[in-house]
Amino acid sequence: MVGLKITWADVSGLRRVQAMIEALGDDRFRTVAARAINRTGDMAKTQVVRAMIRQTGLKRPVLVKAIGKPKGSSSTDLTYVMTTRGGDIALKYFDAREVGRGVSAKPFGKRRRFVGKFMKAGWTPNRVAVRKFAGHVFERASSDRTPIEKVKSGVIIPVEMVQGQSAQAFERAVRTNLPRRVEHEIKRLSKGTLS
Repeated sequence: MVGLKITWADVSGLRRVQAMIEALGDDRFRTVAARAINRTGDMAKTQVVRAMIRQTGLKRPVLVKAIGKPKGSSSTDLTYVMTTRGGDIALKYFDAREVGRGVSAKPFGKRRRFVGKFMKAGWTPNRVAVRKFAGHVFERASSDRTPIEKVKSGVIIPVEMVQGQSAQAFERAVRTNLPRRVEHEIKRLSKGTLS
């Protein structure tokens, strides 16, 4: 399992609200911090999913399901953890379709042709979809008709989540939103007396 994590060491913008934090006291501050971290984490998750759509070529529902519900922050544990797990994603999930001499799909967001792969059965021009294939892309494992194997894309969600555009989107969302959310929650809890 691989994950992204928000901690206080990530953000230098919190220094400007230091006086308000000290005026609140430890117990009330932990409540404020938990709320701010959870809201910022949810905003960061949205940005990570958007970046991963572009980065991997997967559709949004697949990514949302893979990331699942993050572990939120509480007053006793001021961390927000997004985790995902899984292996190489099948080519089926990348808008795969059978074309002339193979299959066309969009892993990593770029359409390319996979020569010698197939999704249907029969002779051209009378090829038919097979229910048992369930939309998957296959290739022959030997020169015989059988066995056949599912084709994988090379996209591994846990690896993609912590690198490239998605990691940058997470860090940018935390850096810009966490100080602002802490300040907002302090004002909300103190009914505007601290600002």
